[in-house]
Amino acid sequence: QVQLVESGGGLVQAGGSLRLSCAASGRTFSGYFTGWFRQAPGKEREFVAAINWSGGGTAYGDFVKGRFTISRDNTKNTWYLQMNSLKPEDTGVYYCAGEVGGTITFTTSWRYWGQGTQVTVSS
Repeated sequence: QVQLVESGGGLVQAGGSLRLSCAASGRTFSGYFTGWFRQAPGKEREFVAAINWSGGGTAYGDFVKGRFTISRDNTKNTWYLQMNSLKPEDTGVYYCAGEVGGTITFTTSWRYWGQGTQVTVSS
């Protein structure tokens, strides 16, 4: 059974930082794209970032503007999202995703999902 488990969410003040982790089990994702999405209350889930199998290629949502960095450690079957300069509008549930089969910004393109971790940024 494939499981993706996020960790690292929490409450942080505006301007602060958090590092999210996504630990995968049940299969390896070393040969696949992995990524992060988020969902704010009352809004649709939106693309945050994705990284290719080697870590040499990354993509980000327009709102990131250099504040977030996605990375991965294939030896640990884990990927990360370092979030700096956080803003209140970054508040939401952050989901990790694994193995994409289409456009990376579409939720329907991703095969595996974690349960999400809450990120709350206070002003």
